[in-house]
Amino acid sequence: MKRYLVHRASGLDWAKAELLSDFSFPWEEREPSPTEFRALWNETALHFRFDCVDEDLVLGDGADDSEKVMGSDRVEIFLSPDPSLRPYYGLEMDPRGAVLAYQARYHRQFDWDWKCEGLTLDTSIEGNRYQVTGSIPLSTLLALGVLKPDSKAFLAGVYRAEFSHLDNDEVHQGWMSWIDPQTETPDFHVPTSFGRFELVG
Repeated sequence: MKRYLVHRASGLDWAKAELLSDFSFPWEEREPSPTEFRALWNETALHFRFDCVDEDLVLGDGADDSEKVMGSDRVEIFLSPDPSLRPYYGLEMDPRGAVLAYQARYHRQFDWDWKCEGLTLDTSIEGNRYQVTGSIPLSTLLALGVLKPDSKAFLAGVYRAEFSHLDNDEVHQGWMSWIDPQTETPDFHVPTSFGRFELVG
């Protein structure tokens, strides 16, 4: 299982974070769009940051945040207490700060009413780049069972939805992942898309 080390830092000094940039399109033969993920932790929260290059930003419309996110370029984090993914938790976040959060059970049994307690988010769009920075309280991860009192490791998946406009006004949906799930069709909602995050320092 792939590992990612989350270093401890008293402030958000992202230079201390391990860089994760080996994202790919598991279901397409094309070069991945530049994507960087970093995470840090302190005594109160897990902090994360995505930096994405996007030459064709797609921002969907909708009546609420969930609908906007589903039609947009976005970044995603999944968290789970164990490899069975019963349950797991999804956070899908677009460049405007809209969030689609849910609790689910393998395979794709969703509770759309779930909210991530204490999640904070900050986003920005500059030219052909966007950034999504957020924090999740450690107390929330403990309450969900994702983080155990006697452990500093948990299961997580890190993803990016990379959409692009087509000539016929349709949108091509591209799916990028830190780990190749080894599925025939695009699907992040499987145990094989998760790696191991370890809080160190």
